[in-house]
Formats: sequence, structure tokens, C-alpha cells
Amino acid sequence: MRLGIPVEWLQGIENSVLAVAIRQSLWLYPALEIVHIIGIVLVVGGAFLFDFRLLGFSKKIPVADLATHVLPWSRRGLILVIPSGLLLFSTNAEALGKDPTFWLKMALLLVAGINVAVFHRMTFRSPTGWQAGQTPVAAKAAALGSILLWLGTIACGRLLAY
Repeated sequence: MRLGIPVEWLQGIENSVLAVAIRQSLWLYPALEIVHIIGIVLVVGGAFLFDFRLLGFSKKIPVADLATHVLPWSRRGLILVIPSGLLLFSTNAEALGKDPTFWLKMALLLVAGINVAVFHRMTFRSPTGWQAGQTPVAAKAAALGSILLWLGTIACGRLLAY
């Protein structure tokens, strides 16, 4: 058992018909990895563009306008990342369930999600005053936190492959 997750439960996931089919398929696992990576590019790419704007880059672009254009792509990326990630997890659930790097990745994702929620519910509630180029310190802190959290998440994901 790791973090309260019974080994039998993890084995059940790993031995499911779908997980076995993905593992045994010549193309399914690599296809899921590609979908997962495309989703990561969309999520993190949009987030980074927005975060860099909050940190003071591309000041000619109004924050609200940039948010309207790039953040929907990040949300669309989640539609790819979440299901593909769950399916990839299912193929190696027992080992991943015992891996501290996996749990660090999950913790970083949770904190990143909280960061986004707090930012959008509190800090970004009325960005119209930001047009003059004055980004609040809380927005800059959220942007820096976002960048660091996503870099950590990506690093953990890559470490899990080895």
C-alpha cells in the first residue's frame, strides 16, 4: 500500500482489459503518449504565454485580450491530457502508485490547479485596470508560481519514463 491506495486496487487497474490492450498494442501506447504530449503543449504553452505577459513581457498586448485567446487552448489541452494520462497510468498503475516521483507530480498538479483557481477567482477578477501596464504583485507571483509548478510537473513526468 502507498499513500492509502491498496496494492490490489492498483493491480486491478493494471490488469484491466483496457490497460492490457494498451500495453499489448504496437501503436496504442505510443499514440496515447503523443496525445498526452500534444495536450501538455496546449496546456503549458498557453499558460506560459499568459504567465510571461503577467511578468511584464509583451506589454502592448492587453492582459484580458491575451487571456481570451490563449487560455481556451490551455483548457482544450486538458481534454487531451487528463484521459490520456489516466490511460497511460493504467498500464503501469502498481509501479507508479509506489513511485514518489509520480506522487510529487500529482502534488504539483494539484498545487498548479489551486494556483489557477485562486488567480481566476480573486486576482484576475477585474483585469481592466491592468491595461495601463500595472500588473498586480499577486498576479506576478501567480505567474511565477505557475511557471515553476509546470516545469516541475514536466520534469517529474520525464523522470517517470526512466
